[in-house]
Amino acid sequence: MKLTILGGGGFRVPLVYGALLTDRAEGRVTEVVLHDLDAGRLSAVARVLAEQAAGVPDAPAVTATTDLDEALTGADFVFSAIRVGGLEGRANDERVALAEGVLGQETVGAGGIAYGLRTVPVAVDIARRVARLAPDAWVINFTNPAGLVTEAMSRHLGDRVIGICDSPVGLGRRIARVLGGNPKEAWIDYVGLNHLGWVRGLHIAGRDELPRLLADPDLLGSFEEGKLFGVDWLQSLGAVPNEYLHYYYFNREAVRAYQQAEKTRGAFLRDQQAHFYEAVAEPGAKALDVWDRTRAEREATYMAENRETAGAGERDADDLSGGYEKVALALMRAIARDERTTLILNVRNRSTLSVLDGEAVIEVPCLVDANGAHPVAVAPLPDHATGLVCAVKAVEREVLAAAESGSRTTAVKAFALHPLVDSVNVARRLVEGYTGVHPGLAYLK
Repeated sequence: MKLTILGGGGFRVPLVYGALLTDRAEGRVTEVVLHDLDAGRLSAVARVLAEQAAGVPDAPAVTATTDLDEALTGADFVFSAIRVGGLEGRANDERVALAEGVLGQETVGAGGIAYGLRTVPVAVDIARRVARLAPDAWVINFTNPAGLVTEAMSRHLGDRVIGICDSPVGLGRRIARVLGGNPKEAWIDYVGLNHLGWVRGLHIAGRDELPRLLADPDLLGSFEEGKLFGVDWLQSLGAVPNEYLHYYYFNREAVRAYQQAEKTRGAFLRDQQAHFYEAVAEPGAKALDVWDRTRAEREATYMAENRETAGAGERDADDLSGGYEKVALALMRAIARDERTTLILNVRNRSTLSVLDGEAVIEVPCLVDANGAHPVAVAPLPDHATGLVCAVKAVEREVLAAAESGSRTTAVKAFALHPLVDSVNVARRLVEGYTGVHPGLAYLK
């Protein structure tokens, strides 16, 4: 099988390739094509992958290209992991928003809208090319904002595009571990949108163990989300939210922490990764060692400002191993070999959540087989969660409309309607600020 990775010069690509190296079954990926617009980044990542494959029999062959059509032609699976505007763009997303006193995070609030507005047109072009050059391919979307981008691509690829994220998987794993269960055997009742979901139950051997967790303050406060949100708040919710909901529930504190930080997350990653690519290019550099050290620092500092605000301390060692590459490999296996499994994925709603239309992309448990991912029936969301989900989905729809029409007025509307943007005037200034720093938003008139 041929796997094409778009954004193939990206820092996390070795995680995906490392997962492929452990897959020895029939019907596995034998060819990996890396595509990126930056030939230097492609070369650096290819060096890391070559060192990963050293001594591994029948490791998937790796080629690299800057030609998108060449990369897509004949692909069986396409991983989309692009970053339009690069990390400099992410840093600008944060800076412009924070100057207005609102959140500039990569996927949440003003920053997520700005990132979506410049990413959707590119993602749509990719979807159209896939439909033309690799009509039988399955697209696995990593590109953030994952739910929004998946929905944009689904308008051209239907159910053959599936979005993935490691946040729900990590959350379920932590809860199962605290409860003494095997994460692989637990059923996670998780519902929402990407980076906006809640665990409402966790079933082990047919029994929902979440009430036991919520009733035990010591147990509830012993893992990442308990430390981040606080025991009292989780007990009030009667659920465990995705970590990204910290930006909603503690927005004022999060904005203040990011304003006071020496560097925003985007600026930190921009500088860190620039050093990585420079170091790998040095003669005699051990590319895999450099990557490993950089990744460890990246994972340890994840959401550091939020944890500092909550007094949550450092991340547990068990939470530093990532996980999205495992979700991607499990998804590919299920489709390619009809190895039926259950995964939390970003897919079209159909009739799963009655408050949203069938085309809306949501994040829920899905049964996966050779025919793709099928969302399972879930209970309705409580009112507080329904309100947030509907409000954010309405914003996503305005982003899609702005990207399709090029309407600046619609872009302002998208910002103004977001729960974390508190003024239409702020929304107007955000559009001015973002169009001033992002060439990728020049289409907004």
